[in-house]
Amino acid sequence: MTERQYPDMWADPDDDPRTAIPPASGELGVLSEYLDRYRMTFEMKCDGLDAEQLARRSVPPSTMSLLGLLRHLAKVEHSWFRRVLEGRPELGRLYWSEDDRDLDFNGAVADDEVVAEAWASWRREVAHGQEVLRATTDLGAHVDVHGEPAEIRDIVVHLVEEYARHVGHADLLRECIDGRTGQ
Repeated sequence: MTERQYPDMWADPDDDPRTAIPPASGELGVLSEYLDRYRMTFEMKCDGLDAEQLARRSVPPSTMSLLGLLRHLAKVEHSWFRRVLEGRPELGRLYWSEDDRDLDFNGAVADDEVVAEAWASWRREVAHGQEVLRATTDLGAHVDVHGEPAEIRDIVVHLVEEYARHVGHADLLRECIDGRTGQ
C-alpha cells in the first residue's frame, strides 16, 4: 500500500475518482454531472467506515448520522424518481412509515446487515435515477408534485441541492469520526 500524500483528504488530488466523470454539455448533461459528482462525493465520505462509525450520531438530540444520511438519500432518490417523475406513488415510501416519519435516521443502527441493505438500496435507487435522467428528453416537462405542476428541471436542481446540503453534513460527521476533511 502506498502512503497517501494527503492522508486527511478523501483522495489525493491526482487520484480523485470524480475527475473521471467526463465534462458534460447541455443543461441535462451538466445537471446530471453535478448530481453524479455529489453522489460520488457522498460515497467517498462514507468509505472505509464500519457499522458503528456510520451509525454514530452527531450532536444530541439530533439523530443525524452518515448511515442515516445514506438511508435518507436512498429515500429521496426513490421518492423523486419513482414516485414523482415516473408517477408511481403506489410504490410506497422507502424508510418511512406513519408511525415513524424519520425512519431513515431512526432506523440507522450499528448493524452490518442494516448497513449492507442501506448501501444496496441507495445504489439501486441511484442507478434507477441515472436511467430515468438518461431517458429524459424535456426538462421543461411538467409532473405533479403534491397537486402542483413542477418542471423536471426543478426536481433535478432540487436533487443537486439536496445532495450538496447533505454532503456538507457528511463532511462534519466524518471529521468527527476520524479527522478526515472534505475536498
